[in-house]
Amino acid sequence: MQATLYTWTTCPFCVRAKHVLESHNVEYTEHAMDGKNAELNEIKSQYNHYSVPIVLIDDKFIGGCDELEALARQGALSS
Repeated sequence: MQATLYTWTTCPFCVRAKHVLESHNVEYTEHAMDGKNAELNEIKSQYNHYSVPIVLIDDKFIGGCDELEALARQGALSS
């Protein structure tokens, strides 16, 4: 399982999302979007998700921090 995150470095929900992944030993690639507003707006539009973090697991969009935490509660992040 591999996750991709689009984040802001100071966003508390982004920090929480990274903690969830780390606590479940899920490897992830983080794309810090600080100062990259045009690029972030394109990504937000692409996934129809207008806040950060934007979380993908195995290249599939799952949502943000709340959706990631729900997957963790369901046991979907355990290997």
